[in-house]
Amino acid sequence: MSKALYRKYRSKNLDEVIGQNHITDILSKAIKSGRLSHAYLLTGPRGVGKTSVARILAYQINNIPYDEDVMNLDIIEIDAASNNGVEDVRELREKVQIAPSVASKKVYIIDEVHMLSKAAFNALLKTLEEPPEHVVFILATTNAEKLPATIISRTQRFNFRPISIDDAVKHLSSIAKQENIKITEDALHLIAQRSDGSFRDSISLLDQLSSLVTGDEQTITSKLIEDILGLAPSRTIDQIIETVEARDLTSIIPILYRTFNEGVNSIVLAEQLTERISKQIADKPQLLPLLDALIDVSKSPHPDLKLLSILGQAATPKQSVKSIALSAQTHEVSATIAELEEKAGLDLTANFKPSDSKSEQTTEEQIKTIKSKPASNNGDFDWDKLIEHTHQNQIALYSVLTKCNYELNDKSLTIYAGNKFYKRKLDDSKYNSRLNECLHNIGVYELDIHIIPSGPPLKDSQAAAVAVIMGGGEEVSLD
Repeated sequence: MSKALYRKYRSKNLDEVIGQNHITDILSKAIKSGRLSHAYLLTGPRGVGKTSVARILAYQINNIPYDEDVMNLDIIEIDAASNNGVEDVRELREKVQIAPSVASKKVYIIDEVHMLSKAAFNALLKTLEEPPEHVVFILATTNAEKLPATIISRTQRFNFRPISIDDAVKHLSSIAKQENIKITEDALHLIAQRSDGSFRDSISLLDQLSSLVTGDEQTITSKLIEDILGLAPSRTIDQIIETVEARDLTSIIPILYRTFNEGVNSIVLAEQLTERISKQIADKPQLLPLLDALIDVSKSPHPDLKLLSILGQAATPKQSVKSIALSAQTHEVSATIAELEEKAGLDLTANFKPSDSKSEQTTEEQIKTIKSKPASNNGDFDWDKLIEHTHQNQIALYSVLTKCNYELNDKSLTIYAGNKFYKRKLDDSKYNSRLNECLHNIGVYELDIHIIPSGPPLKDSQAAAVAVIMGGGEEVSLD
């Protein structure tokens, strides 16, 4: 059985370790000078070489060649994830007293040391502080913040860095040449980017991809990687960003739904967008708010909707956002007023004026200006006349109707209540009978009345798309 590539190309000495010169240089000098510590702590993200360096260090301390296929009785590896109890540490404390068999030092490598229990840490503490002269401890962890400060203070700590993309590409290219794997430069960069600074992950992915291509003419391409990993094509990422910059809301929504239908996960798509925008941010600082918002996609219980909302709002023309926000505020205030009127039996709208209004018109006059429409196909019907009649005779009904829009088609009157609260009012038998009575009083009969809880359909396509994203709204004039 063939050996996995990440094991086959694992570093054999400190000089071969890539991307961690700030650590390997210090350790090499310490070994040459004989100034060794009794305990080392190696911390950092997964797959960056912590365990490899721990093993290499254990062998170089003893001045023997490193061979991972040969066991050395004086180099003991312990997995703290499965040996994390106090009894395991007590057993270790007894064994450290025994002198090494053939090597000059007995080295204990404790991997994922943060998994030890509190009692186990306490049992290890004294031995770690004053171990026998012939013992060296090398602790490794991806979660140094979980270690007690008393343990950290008794070690020499080395922080490993994520592997840079350039280092990863260079190393992957070298492996590909030695293994006769045909791969494009774009594909190498994509593997490095998707591995999040982990050498092990990048090499494992290259190994996986190499098994999918057969024959001398087969080449690993970025398209193949995108298909296997469920990534959005690079062109799609650029297209989304360009569409947001152009504030082309009508295009952003179909692009997103098409991408989702192709099987691209919304969290992965957000990560791709974040990565691409972060590289362009120096030239496009206007995308900073979008970059900040995309970080929250993975935290949302509904990441698809969250991403749609973020990109939709970023691509919305400013004028449309202002219109719909104003409409939403108006409905919220109107609903509150209607509830108060219902409780107090008063007409509160008579003296209500928007705080930012540039006009001295009363609310009633503004309503007439905005909502009055021609009587369509029924010459006997006049919305203004109905409003005036209810104002004089049915003040409670008047307070609701002034918040509504309407549409008349032949004998069918559709009243757009704007929200569920007003619809419930107009559907109530008391309000319904009063409405019909008022219609009769102004000479209008035989109308089929339909109450709709939303506002009238938006005519502007971009505004309609914004309303879908923001949960509703209506067109209002900002002039």
